[in-house]
Amino acid sequence: MKFTKMQGCGNDYVYVDCTKNVIDRIPETAIKVSDRHFGIGADGLILIRTSETADFMMDMYNNDGSKGKMCGNGIRCVAKYVYDNGMTDKKQLRIETLSGIKELDLTIENGKVTYVTVNMGAPITKPSLIPVISDKEILIKEPITIGDQVYDITCVSMGNPHAIVFVEDTNAVPIETLGPKFDFHKIFPERVNTEFVQVVDRNHIQMRVWERGSGETLACGTGSCASVIACILNGFTENEVTVSLLGGELKIRYEEEQNTVFMTGPAVTVFNGEIEI
Repeated sequence: MKFTKMQGCGNDYVYVDCTKNVIDRIPETAIKVSDRHFGIGADGLILIRTSETADFMMDMYNNDGSKGKMCGNGIRCVAKYVYDNGMTDKKQLRIETLSGIKELDLTIENGKVTYVTVNMGAPITKPSLIPVISDKEILIKEPITIGDQVYDITCVSMGNPHAIVFVEDTNAVPIETLGPKFDFHKIFPERVNTEFVQVVDRNHIQMRVWERGSGETLACGTGSCASVIACILNGFTENEVTVSLLGGELKIRYEEEQNTVFMTGPAVTVFNGEIEI
């Protein structure tokens, strides 16, 4: 199997052009290639497919083989892959995902994509659509018991379910133990990504993320968008925010009149290769 490893802010995936190739046993393949000791090493596997409704389709899998709906960092790299490899000459792309069609604007330097701005669509705050089990209209600073401690969460979906927890110091969060407890809590029927957010000022936050199916990752695009929306809902930031992640920075902008979130960030090719599957 020919592949390309790519990353956006350290959120790395193995990419395969499935407009020309067929892969069997996809969940098993995702687990194999993602293994950082015995495989290529990645947060998951992303297959680029043809689409009847958009320019291309992104078909993504987490490193445990589970299927994902949307990945903000991953979709930027899909755009870079198809442009850099001559599969399109468009600088505005529409890419199909399980969370709908996303519109992307490409920044080109020396014939290669360097940055991509993604129209991430409208944030979802209704619990039943996130989904979160609750009889409330919206979950802002909602107390949840994890072990013997109570945390306040704000819940938002940007194609994936997110629970945002505001903390004083992201470096002090025991994410390896806390993350799974949020992930498998009974109020999240489809599990959840958990963002631990430190507000630096009204235009800057720091974030660490525990992603369902992948564990802690260096970045999460949908999580960054959800975290900024949570900040706005709690009155902590303005509508344009820099999100500092372990793997780099993303620029998130919320257009209130359009009720739309835009994400801008890098897309980087790491290397190409072949692997037996």
